[in-house]
Amino acid sequence: MSKPGKTTQTSSGIPVELVYDAESVKDFDLAAQLGEPGEYPFTRGIQPTMYRGRLWTMRQYAGMGDAEESNKRYKFLLAHGAGGRDGKGGLSVAFDLPTQIGYDSDSPLALGEVGKVGVAIDSIEDMQRLFDGIALDTISTSMTINATASILLALYVAVAKRTGANVKGLNGTIQNDILKEYIARGTYIYPVTHAMRLVTDIFAWAAEEVPEWNTISISGYHMREAGCTAVQEVAFTLADGMTYVQAAIDAGLDVDGFAPRLSFFFNSHNNLLEEVAKFRAARKMWARIMREHFGAKNPRSWMLRFHTQTAGSTLTAQQPENNIVRTTLQGLAAVLGGAQSLHTNGFDEALALPTEQAARIALRTQQILAHESGVAQTVDPLAGSFYVESLTNEIERRADEYMATIASFDKDGKHGMLRAIERGYVQREIQNAAYVYQRAVDDKEAIVVGVNEFASEQEVAVPIQRIDEALEGRQVERVRALRLRRDAGLHAAALRSVEDAARSGANLMPYILNAVESYATVGEIANVMRGVFGEYRETVVV
Repeated sequence: MSKPGKTTQTSSGIPVELVYDAESVKDFDLAAQLGEPGEYPFTRGIQPTMYRGRLWTMRQYAGMGDAEESNKRYKFLLAHGAGGRDGKGGLSVAFDLPTQIGYDSDSPLALGEVGKVGVAIDSIEDMQRLFDGIALDTISTSMTINATASILLALYVAVAKRTGANVKGLNGTIQNDILKEYIARGTYIYPVTHAMRLVTDIFAWAAEEVPEWNTISISGYHMREAGCTAVQEVAFTLADGMTYVQAAIDAGLDVDGFAPRLSFFFNSHNNLLEEVAKFRAARKMWARIMREHFGAKNPRSWMLRFHTQTAGSTLTAQQPENNIVRTTLQGLAAVLGGAQSLHTNGFDEALALPTEQAARIALRTQQILAHESGVAQTVDPLAGSFYVESLTNEIERRADEYMATIASFDKDGKHGMLRAIERGYVQREIQNAAYVYQRAVDDKEAIVVGVNEFASEQEVAVPIQRIDEALEGRQVERVRALRLRRDAGLHAAALRSVEDAARSGANLMPYILNAVESYATVGEIANVMRGVFGEYRETVVV
């Protein structure tokens, strides 16, 4: 029966009724569907006790300038409680653009970009400076790196070996999600087939060498930042995940050998209850996909473990203090949705990299949620809400429709996402969603406080984090000095071994590790693989 009142909808276009009641969920057995926390299909969370047993990891994303500057910020965050209740610190590394796309700081293509959006890492010496005074086996480190993920993971392991850390006990994550780079972000290097090989080489190598490491963080975050809806975020992220699982199986890996180390990375936006439902739906869908589609037998292979970051695209330069409220709501959605780790944005990030004050407030936001709000005291506190359960099921239904469309792009259904990306389908869907939202903002159908409503004529100035312009010159000098003092013979032999492995099809990781230990730089190793694999050139689809 239709309800009176103004018609409204979620950010994904799902109609919202005035009132939800038992009639709203009559088509499914609520108790049977929900199940128990820690049990298949994990709608209510992957652990039976969730935050009563252990809080989420408070993993604050940071990186700026050179290794020394970033090291100071990491120590600042750890000193203020970044990490989890188990006492293990949690860090998340942002790399600068040259590092992300495989160029050294002295490359002409790096000019003006060194250290600007993250830390510049050229060599094992930079990585060692980045974590100076931080015992790597006492922290959990996430690295937001994709095209050069193999090299940065090798650098991290090499530094751990140098400092005497237990390599097999290293804990952390590399993003290593190259597909979303072709879809939404653009920091790719190699053609898709070769990039996928690097991903699966990491899966196989890390399972033996760093078994506690999460070898991929399959990311919907950047697609959401590019403008997709919550439904699209679930569908496209899980479709990417299926593509990685299939690629690993095609490479001869056992699904239960690598699937327990897969992790996901989602955005958390402003529509609080839709976001909670999104996380619950994604967890339920992935469990079904892994058990029924891929035939995984290990319950850990069915679990969707995920990191969440609050939505950078929702932060406004106007009235930046309002962003503290937005970030709090988004962090609350992640916690109510059962996230395993969380980054909360600094309120000033629409203007620049966060200041120490903004970073502290962002971390304190998580700590207040954990220790003062009461939401961590019970598992899945919104379970059984007629509205939340209806949204969870509707998001699942709509995401399933998208995934069926994606599968249809390939005759055997195994590589549908690759074909959908190649034909521009996913990109167009995101662009269309972004356009629809911007039109809603322009027409004031969607209100952004302080921007298209409740604006202020007199804005309050906030301090801006600035990167020292002299930093780039110092970093260039460092990498050039390293090249002069390293053993030229060992270095050349190590790079030849990487090239030979790239041509032969051997797992590249042992050779990349040997190269970084021989003082080969990120750019040099990436260039050797460029010489074998070539570079990806985007096809513009209209």
